[in-house]
Amino acid sequence: MSAEAATLATAPAPTLGRRQVHAVAACYFVASFAALGLPPYLTSILPELGDPTAHWAGLLYIVPTVFGGLAAPLWGRLADRYGRKRLLLRAQLGLALSFLLAGAADSLPTFTAALVLQGILGGTFAATNGYLAAGLDGTRLSWALTLMQGSARAALVAAPIVVGSLSPWLSPHRQYALLALLPLGAAAMLLALPEPREAAEPRGGVRTVPVAGPAAEGAETAEVHAGTRRRRLLRELYVFEFAFVFSTVISFPYLIALLGDRISGISPVVSGALFALPHLCYLLFAAPVHSAFRDRPRLGIALGFALVAAGLAGHAAAGSLLAFTAVRLLLGAGLTLGLVCLSLLAATAVQGRAPGRMFGSLEFVSKGGAVAAGVVAALGNSAFGPTAPVIAGTAVALATVAAAVHALFSHP
Repeated sequence: MSAEAATLATAPAPTLGRRQVHAVAACYFVASFAALGLPPYLTSILPELGDPTAHWAGLLYIVPTVFGGLAAPLWGRLADRYGRKRLLLRAQLGLALSFLLAGAADSLPTFTAALVLQGILGGTFAATNGYLAAGLDGTRLSWALTLMQGSARAALVAAPIVVGSLSPWLSPHRQYALLALLPLGAAAMLLALPEPREAAEPRGGVRTVPVAGPAAEGAETAEVHAGTRRRRLLRELYVFEFAFVFSTVISFPYLIALLGDRISGISPVVSGALFALPHLCYLLFAAPVHSAFRDRPRLGIALGFALVAAGLAGHAAAGSLLAFTAVRLLLGAGLTLGLVCLSLLAATAVQGRAPGRMFGSLEFVSKGGAVAAGVVAALGNSAFGPTAPVIAGTAVALATVAAAVHALFSHP
């Protein structure tokens, strides 16, 4: 029997349709809306809870991220074992419970406990992506992952504005309880969605037919080489994810302070618009970038890191509104390229793997990058001022460009 006869490729059809993917994106948006809209107001929440100077705001800002990253691998494995829809529902209900507790808290320890629970019981990133990866494949999966990033970016732009608009009538502290309705509504929407059906064989993988002789030896060698390539791909994904999250998130916490330091009299509205600009770039250009780099994600990742490095370096030198607008657009181009192409790489890496476990691990890596960025930003700002975080991000992005170029030429 020939080597070609030794393997039979399998490629089961996706089990989630466009409308179902859009419904999942809507659920992800409302969960992200609540989780991202309130932390910027911790400095006004904490004085109500006995911390008049909001001394603990920086630490509490990353508490959900830390515990979310620690819990994500466990929830991912449980999703693979007990069902992705069930664990996605659990994540939404967990968020709702933690938000209710945060809104009802009347002391700093109780509020802190609610944020810890938010991290442990949430995990919508891994749950959502694991659900999608169980029912989609290839380009459809990478586009769905890109769409989820768009949902998070839209929430990051809209949520702080809405929370601020409601503040005259309801304090941000009590809005936690109000926004608990959002993940509850998402859970109700998810009840109508199916549990993704998976084929018995790994998607994108092969079904081996027992044979003997040279053909079997050749098939075994090919399988070993394929396994090595897949492990290398997963390592690349994790390294790029950590570095990308670090180099982009590090500019968030002290951007407003940097703008105020460089542009005298800048209004809060303009500062907010500049903060949102890179995320708006993603919303506008993610679709064409996905089409252009669908078959060359490593090229997009290398270009993305280069643009992020250039944009962050520009932040350190910019001194006018026009200059900051230009460097924020440059950072937005890098953000869009990087996020889209990381989704493409993740869609390839998950083939033949348990999706819950992989995306749980990916969330752990991503949250680790965000926590490291927050810590370095705080230390750098304290020691050297608001320019230090963007310089640190530039250094990490530049270092990763070399790794991305190496990966590009190793896997053209």
